[in-house]
Amino acid sequence: MNNIVALCDYCNKSIESNDKNDTSHWQCLAASIWSEQTPVQVLSYRLLHLYKDQEWANDIINSVELSDSVIDDAIRMFEIKEVHKDCNGIVLENGDNVVLTQVLNVKGVNFMAPKGTIVKKIKLVPDNTNQIEGKVNDQTIIILTQFVKKG
Repeated sequence: MNNIVALCDYCNKSIESNDKNDTSHWQCLAASIWSEQTPVQVLSYRLLHLYKDQEWANDIINSVELSDSVIDDAIRMFEIKEVHKDCNGIVLENGDNVVLTQVLNVKGVNFMAPKGTIVKKIKLVPDNTNQIEGKVNDQTIIILTQFVKKG
């Protein structure tokens, strides 16, 4: 219940439809950004951030000092989460099983991993969404996600 903000029907419909045409309606954000209620500040900042390319929105954003936690909460929705995807664009997760879609020449261990090989319980490489870790022939190897499909 702490993160609920009351909105007029027009605001609610505009947010749901992502309609950015009627900027005059959002001038009310100049007042709401000053609310003492954190959820109102977060929502106000999010909406202003959508219009950051317009001078009026930047003026409002620059007129107020919000805590770092409010700003972090507000912009978190704009962050694009990097995900690992297989050759078909299906999201991969730790523990998934995948199938190799082509023969892979495994460097460093001198063997070929045949097309159709099932790799069980993969691990996602945290700093590279194009790579997963899995065992083939009892060897842990790095596999490019473009050569696997979730199976």
